[in-house]
Amino acid sequence: MTNLILMPQKKERLGDRIYGQILQQIASGALRPGDRLPSENQICQTLNVSRPVVRQALMRLQADGLVITRKGLGTVVQNTPPEGLTRFSEPSNVAHMLRCLELRMAVEGQAAALAATRHTTAELRQIAKALEAMKEQLLQNGVTTAADFEFHLAVAAASGNFLFEQVLQSLDDAIRRGMTIALSVTKELSPERAQRVFDEHRAIYDAIAQRDSAGADLAMRYHLGRVRQRVTDASRDQ
Repeated sequence: MTNLILMPQKKERLGDRIYGQILQQIASGALRPGDRLPSENQICQTLNVSRPVVRQALMRLQADGLVITRKGLGTVVQNTPPEGLTRFSEPSNVAHMLRCLELRMAVEGQAAALAATRHTTAELRQIAKALEAMKEQLLQNGVTTAADFEFHLAVAAASGNFLFEQVLQSLDDAIRRGMTIALSVTKELSPERAQRVFDEHRAIYDAIAQRDSAGADLAMRYHLGRVRQRVTDASRDQ
């Protein structure tokens, strides 16, 4: 069993902190795919925390595809996130970003579906304008967080329900921080990956323009799902 070096932290958001410490060691290569983590009891004793807190952190790591539980082996590292991930954010913040993505998939998928059936000509033009800004940036130094966020806001505004836009605005800081992490990771990888990010946004726009409600929902959920995969699995979409 590989030794996992953990240091007790403040009790604020302990689940995210434990998640972050394990994530950091996976991202740095200290823990590699196939390595086994200590048992829940061992982590509890090392950090002097309760089992529910440790279990919550491990469940999140498993939900994000970073570890897997195997009968007779315990918790094993499954995937390695992009090498530069922890340079762009505090490791504990990555857990918050991924939880935010879960919410966004539910909210923005429905917003895109409604935008497909309810958008006005002016609202569709705003989505197209945001998409064009992303395209111009792609040809230069890469898509910015501001342009990405404007696209998603334009889709929410076209839903015909102002609450969708308000939800995104209320999560402005969390969403922008998450976008910064994801886009920074993308810029460090291949130009082809950056192009795929743009193509995902284009697919959302196309479905909305064609008034394809189910297609818009699927395209939005697919895009946000791919964002999550890019952050948690370096082997995907190279």
